[in-house]
Amino acid sequence: MSCLPDNTPVLADDFLLQGPKSDTLIVFAHGAGANMHHQYMTSMTDKLIAQGYQVYRFNFLYMQANMQDGKRRPPDRAPKLLAHYEQVLLDIQQKMTLGLINCQRIILMGKSMGGRMSAILTSSDHQLQQPLVKDVANKISAIVCLGYPFIPLKGGEPRLAPIQHNSIPMLIVQGERDKFGDLQQVPNWALGEHAEVCWIGDGDHSLQPRKSSGYTLEGNLDHAIENISQFITRLG
Repeated sequence: MSCLPDNTPVLADDFLLQGPKSDTLIVFAHGAGANMHHQYMTSMTDKLIAQGYQVYRFNFLYMQANMQDGKRRPPDRAPKLLAHYEQVLLDIQQKMTLGLINCQRIILMGKSMGGRMSAILTSSDHQLQQPLVKDVANKISAIVCLGYPFIPLKGGEPRLAPIQHNSIPMLIVQGERDKFGDLQQVPNWALGEHAEVCWIGDGDHSLQPRKSSGYTLEGNLDHAIENISQFITRLG
């Protein structure tokens, strides 16, 4: 008999494939501190599905371990995260062969760290370690970053290379008050013509506004979804 609370997500596997089959598959990677079952991730997924997209969410390996034993681990280093990301693409390729996914294009989307890993995975600085990934990687048409972590928490230069050394269309959905890169900072950095920034009113790193601002989290998430949908439509 389980001793877990009724609302505790059970880790059956490291992914969730949800929504109707669509010509656009959105691969949704979580941030550093919250797994794919977090309310932010589920809310955004539900809103994407309502737009007609099929969504593939997954947990990185360290987060799977966190869920299994309840301990809190920091994220793995980028090479290990990227290696698992490639395994995710291999799994998607297998599901395409089985007919579970029937997409013409793939959008990589990530919350914070997940968005950064998505940008690194497709940048000219990264070489795919799994040759079989190339077939599905060729379907990657764009990247959506939800709260891109421009500035490391410990300080230092902004993390621009994954964006600048990339030719794939990229939408960065950023809160105006995001401590990892706000409305006063980001416009001063050269991101490249392929990258555009959608600013969310008074939003923090999770797009949460202050109560006194007149904005709401629900409204901000809806604004984000609206811009993501328009961005995907413009891809043609």
